[in-house]
Amino acid sequence: MSESTRRSPRVTAKDVARVSGVSQTTVSFVLNGAAGHVSQETRERVREAARTLGYVPNGSAQALRKGASRIVLLNVEGIPTGSGLGSYIRGLDAELAAHQHVLLVLHGHLSSQALSDVAQTVSARAVIDLGDAGQVDADALATGVEGSLTAFSAQADIPVQYLVGQGHRHIATVLPDTPELQSLAGLRERLMRQAARTAGLPGCPTLVVPGDHEAAGERLRAFRAEHPEVTALAAYNDDVALVTLAAMRGLGLRAPEDLAVIGFDDTPYGALFSPALTTVRLDAEALGRVAARDALGLPTAASAPEPARVIVRQSG
Repeated sequence: MSESTRRSPRVTAKDVARVSGVSQTTVSFVLNGAAGHVSQETRERVREAARTLGYVPNGSAQALRKGASRIVLLNVEGIPTGSGLGSYIRGLDAELAAHQHVLLVLHGHLSSQALSDVAQTVSARAVIDLGDAGQVDADALATGVEGSLTAFSAQADIPVQYLVGQGHRHIATVLPDTPELQSLAGLRERLMRQAARTAGLPGCPTLVVPGDHEAAGERLRAFRAEHPEVTALAAYNDDVALVTLAAMRGLGLRAPEDLAVIGFDDTPYGALFSPALTTVRLDAEALGRVAARDALGLPTAASAPEPARVIVRQSG
């Protein structure tokens, strides 16, 4: 084939995502009018990247349009519904219902194209993709750019500030090894490290624990041998914090004497454990209402959630 007849590679949504620093899902929503949850700054960045690269959406993507129905999609991608997500969904559903819209919740691991196809099939008014939060830049989160998408991984500074106030200078993050949560867990890890830097801490190592407390104990034993300076653990959520406390008990360690432990999300079981779990409480239902109004293009100031706060118990 001659040079004159050879075609240049077709620019794809993946190329636009790479250049603009967002996910393919976000690119799809921005370029096809279903981006009520995406900040104006991000929208402009995506559109500029598309113009620069000469991207042309395919027919399927063009069919994804805002305002064709009163259905709003929520993709949760593996986030435990027993956590604050339940309250988040209640708030989201109630606010949408108040504006004559219906919430459709999707569970599972959908590709960008699959999610776009679902939105096209139901002619979704908007899509809120919590599973996409792992693609958000941590610096953008610090300025509140992506808002409701990151409600369950943002505010990492809250546990860090609390533990620093308790005198801790060496804090580690505890994350789950559950594949379904890797996207959001990775985001939390980046945010915790950023919060630690802001607080002037020397570092913020990461401990990844399985759900089995005995296996978690072996991970914790190895981690302490590598990081003997760590005196406090900030867990991804309350479930991970409780597994960590169980692992500590198996190793003969006490909380907070040997290691302080703080959870996130204030699930009901934390208060029943011994020692009772110190945790972070979010106003998740209000976050859901804010997400609903944002998706519909309505003002959100009047629905602002209460600030996250630490529920102090015995573990930290």
